[in-house]
Amino acid sequence: MEVLSSRFQLTACIKNLKERAETIQLKQKKIQQAQEALKKHKQEMKNNGNVTEEEAEDNTVRVPVTGGNRWWGCGLFNKEPEVSTSSTRERPAPAPITEKKRTSKVRKTIEDMREKYGRGKGDCESRLENLEKEMEELQRERDQVLEETFQHVISLEKIALNVDSLSTYVHLDFLIQKTKEKRDAKKVKKLEEMKSRVNKGVVGALRYKRTAAARAAMKKTNTLLKNKDIVSKSDLIQSGSPAVYQLRPKKEEIGTLRRMTLGKKDVNQSNRTILLLGETGAGKSTLINTLVNYTMGVEWEDDVWFQIVEEKRNQSESQTSDVIVYQIFEFEGKTLPYSLTIIDTPGYEYNRGIEQEDIISQRLFDLFRSDDGVHEINAVGLVLKATENRLNDRLKYVFDSVVSLFGKNMEQNIVALITHSDGLRPENTLKALKAANIKCSKDENNQPAHFLFNNCQSKQKTQTNQDQLKSSWDLTTDEMGQFTDFLDEAAPQKLMTTVEVLNTRIRLTACIQNLQERIELTELKQRELQQTHDGLKKHEEEMKNNENFTIEIDVPYKEKESSKKGATCCKVCKENCHDPCTLALSPKWCDVMKKGGCIVCTKKCPVSDHEKEKKVYVNKTMKVQMDLKDVREKYERSKANCEKTTSLLETLEKEMEEVTAAKYQMLDESFQQVVNLEQIALNVDSLSSHVHLDFLIEKMKEKGDKEKIQKLEEMKSRVDERTRAAAAGEEADE
Repeated sequence: MEVLSSRFQLTACIKNLKERAETIQLKQKKIQQAQEALKKHKQEMKNNGNVTEEEAEDNTVRVPVTGGNRWWGCGLFNKEPEVSTSSTRERPAPAPITEKKRTSKVRKTIEDMREKYGRGKGDCESRLENLEKEMEELQRERDQVLEETFQHVISLEKIALNVDSLSTYVHLDFLIQKTKEKRDAKKVKKLEEMKSRVNKGVVGALRYKRTAAARAAMKKTNTLLKNKDIVSKSDLIQSGSPAVYQLRPKKEEIGTLRRMTLGKKDVNQSNRTILLLGETGAGKSTLINTLVNYTMGVEWEDDVWFQIVEEKRNQSESQTSDVIVYQIFEFEGKTLPYSLTIIDTPGYEYNRGIEQEDIISQRLFDLFRSDDGVHEINAVGLVLKATENRLNDRLKYVFDSVVSLFGKNMEQNIVALITHSDGLRPENTLKALKAANIKCSKDENNQPAHFLFNNCQSKQKTQTNQDQLKSSWDLTTDEMGQFTDFLDEAAPQKLMTTVEVLNTRIRLTACIQNLQERIELTELKQRELQQTHDGLKKHEEEMKNNENFTIEIDVPYKEKESSKKGATCCKVCKENCHDPCTLALSPKWCDVMKKGGCIVCTKKCPVSDHEKEKKVYVNKTMKVQMDLKDVREKYERSKANCEKTTSLLETLEKEMEEVTAAKYQMLDESFQQVVNLEQIALNVDSLSSHVHLDFLIEKMKEKGDKEKIQKLEEMKSRVDERTRAAAAGEEADE
């Protein structure tokens, strides 16, 4: 109370001082005019001539103050009034009034001035001297009031928690100005120190207040207009509070991709791109809708909600492998100074991980390298639920799948977007990120950079839940502002390295798959040779006597079969070079073609020797009855004795050695692909590499290359550890 009373007295004192200073200034002006008039008409005054001069005249007018009566007991009344005998109530003070100084110009004669400024024997100089004395008295009075005001400020500073408040700000400039006129350097310094502190805080508050007021007025004016325009382009799917509308973006199918565009692109406006990844059910769809509403400037008071993500009719639709690109244009300046592109990927699931991850990788690769696709990304958002109790186990698989898509230049742009948040620190999620050693951006506390969002913006408001929903809305809006600030400040990452990662993965997969098929064929040939060898040994006596005999052999061959997805195959080598090949329209556009030739098939044949169709080569065997003549004709040997037969087997064994050498060469090439991928990728130990690693380790052991075996087993050990944790998490959830 003492602080408030002192502050109130300070305000009243300074206001009074200003009014009295104004009175002094008016009197100074009047005296100046009188001096000029006396000097001008000095001769006429000596001759007692009559002249007329215009002079400023001030008048005091009592004006009522609006705002009601002022009661006794306010801070300006130090004395209690008498109490009426007819009532126990205190009498109110007289109706509040204030005095206003008004100036008017009047014409006065010399006689009028003599009467006002004094008669007698004195001349003009003596009359002016009287006026100057009056001025000195007024000046002393003003200095006294100024001193009292300064002491009020000092007293207030001693008792107040913060004297540098907004109410003090207006007074300081006036006090400093008047104290400088008095030339009191010590007091000027003290007041300027106060003002310096005020400038750092209160001026900012004033600016914010003005800005906030302007924003509020603008929003109130534009709310109906902005919603009317958007609603006219939407479909009402739920009435109520809020009313929920489905936006109608322009839909485009670009190969295997879907693009949804809201508004028209302005090439002069900047853009920010977000890639969202996460498990099924993490809340990506709601987060996308929230980003869109925030971009459009939708507020709590608008009582409306817009959806751009189409609602799924059943759970199976949420398991599609489509990648959807949302482009949000024409809302620059609402809340964001840029347009927004959101890339939504289907949810990752453990039980469909390997196949789905490869499809998503292929879809993203197509998006990144397309001429009208995405060529840079500002942020990768890992969408996570804050309520998951076993998040630590499940995230390992999901994040391994995610980060293996990108190059090492992307690490500082990866952040966690925590959904279903109650606003508290997401301890489980942050522990999961840290335990899994997720490579992502870090905050000032060296923790994974993260932002919190609640997922109930479209929930219907009632009297019982309105306060909670408003709190959730405010949380999401505040965190969304911080996230979009991150988007604005984060350096965009060009996707050249990411495309290189995806391209290498595709070629690695194609190379290993082709190698597996060729080794399978080689092993079938080995079995054929072994059967032939055993048959000849069994009928060795018949061969010596040149007698005919019959043996049964499994002969390998290749046959084309139908394929749903299509493949690029070599007609010369009769091999599958890229299966499936879903994007290329012809072999020359296939990912395994480089500098006009194939990098996969045995002979590295030119593009012209390849074909793209929905058929693939399949290794098969058929049982064939062969006699000695057939065997010799097949291996181009003439009739011979047993020694000649041994020569035939040696020839077959030599052929096996050549096939094995070619197999090992492909094995070394595949190993080099894995090494290259590790050098450019954030994480090569993803589940998609797991199948390849098992195969490579097995064949390297046959070759006996210990150094490469150790390198591959180290990779596999990391994959196994993370995969087991993810599997354990899935079993625990079931």
